[in-house]
Amino acid sequence: MVQKVAVIGAGLSGLTSIKACVDEGLEPTCFESSHDIGGLWRFKEKPEPGRGNIYQSVVINSSKEMMSFSDFPPPAEFPNNMHHSEVLQYLRLYVQAFNLLKHIRFQTTVLSVRQTQDFAVTGFESFEGRHFHSWEYRSADGMEGKTVVVIGIGNSGGDIAVDISRVAEKVFLSTRSGGWVVSRVGQGGLPADLVGTSRMDVMVRKLFPSWINRMLEKKLNESFDHTLYGLKPKHGFFAQIPVVNDDLPARIISGRVQVKPNVKEFRGSSVVFVDGSIINKVDVVVFATGYNYGFPFLPPALQAKCGYRLRLYKHVFPPELTQPTLAVVGFIHALGAINPLAELQARWATRVFKGLSTLPSEETMLKEIEKDTTTMHQRFACSERNPLQVEYIPYLDSLAKKVGVRPNILRLMMKDPRLALQVALGPCTPYQYRLTGPGQWAGARQAILTQWERVVQPFRTRDVPQPENKPYSGLSIIVLFSGVTLLCCFCYNKNPLSKLHGYVH
Repeated sequence: MVQKVAVIGAGLSGLTSIKACVDEGLEPTCFESSHDIGGLWRFKEKPEPGRGNIYQSVVINSSKEMMSFSDFPPPAEFPNNMHHSEVLQYLRLYVQAFNLLKHIRFQTTVLSVRQTQDFAVTGFESFEGRHFHSWEYRSADGMEGKTVVVIGIGNSGGDIAVDISRVAEKVFLSTRSGGWVVSRVGQGGLPADLVGTSRMDVMVRKLFPSWINRMLEKKLNESFDHTLYGLKPKHGFFAQIPVVNDDLPARIISGRVQVKPNVKEFRGSSVVFVDGSIINKVDVVVFATGYNYGFPFLPPALQAKCGYRLRLYKHVFPPELTQPTLAVVGFIHALGAINPLAELQARWATRVFKGLSTLPSEETMLKEIEKDTTTMHQRFACSERNPLQVEYIPYLDSLAKKVGVRPNILRLMMKDPRLALQVALGPCTPYQYRLTGPGQWAGARQAILTQWERVVQPFRTRDVPQPENKPYSGLSIIVLFSGVTLLCCFCYNKNPLSKLHGYVH
């Protein structure tokens, strides 16, 4: 039986893996190459080659309730969509609350690699301007008065184009396939990811996928027409992760950002696009073209791929190992926050390590991997740049079932109808996976019932008096009734029944 576990990296996936080990009575040791926790969410003034980094203006796309760990609600006063510094603060609070720091060895070699995605176009070797990948970008400092081309319309590409457009003379955003652009601000000003993310919504989408997709795209085009703005992709909304950006449409309508098609070639300081248009005297090119993921320290057999994805059972376990002693946590992509995904992966993995949960045979796992890959390619627009994607709530529930923590709504309805309605109809927040089973948390029910209070709290920076709703007086009701009666009489006189009489004979 496994007792000691090595965790590589003290980012959010590593931190929740440490806690999952502790919860199961295992002895984790986390090896972190830097001097601090946070991984990607720790802003570095200088980029670290070969590793993911963030830029100064980054704000999370997921709201705090959706991206929280399941037994650690975020402070009520934190903004709903946190700046990266606040995400790091939340991680520090998490480490402090569960005393995880003692399990981390800092400044030790981390053998994981995340390299930039190659971008092959003719003439690039002769480009005369400055060029770098998005992981090197920190801020728009030094871009004043420049002509900049940003290649790629993922979340990084959109954010960087908007950020640079504040100071640059011209910014061009090049995209091969376009993308659906959504705002962080949803209906009524609430966080957008709290709306339409319930179990009931998933059921409706499953029953009427095409209709829901059309309605959602229509709704997005009501805000701004994606075809008019040059952004409309060939794929449907749910086929790929959308671009979450509140400012991009405003930058396009004001001319601060111009959308261009894919780059064909470079000619000195000129950039040529596939439609034949040319931008001359380009000063800077930013490649927001994705990443290659590599694990060079693992044996080749464990790096085998199925489609574009690594051959991992449920995106966690390599099936070839005689004993399940290796798990990949956080290597997942979905229309939802990474924290709950990584946390449930870690909870499942540690139970497998301890022998409390068993894996199927290698043959069965390989068959399921093939089946899942086929399904993934049918539902999503996967490529080398987007190697994998899963359906958020169904994937969480599949892991929760293996751990034994999937909420039973029918049972809840009989015992606690108020809670059951929140679980079924409310946003699928991570606390739902702490209501029962291994790792059950006594505060889960209260966390669910008070989640909207924590959503509202950051907005309460200025009290606005509410108008008093005065009841109608008897005179008001008489006046209203008289007005309706007079209107009906007027309409009757305009179209008397006598006129209609001739039409019925």
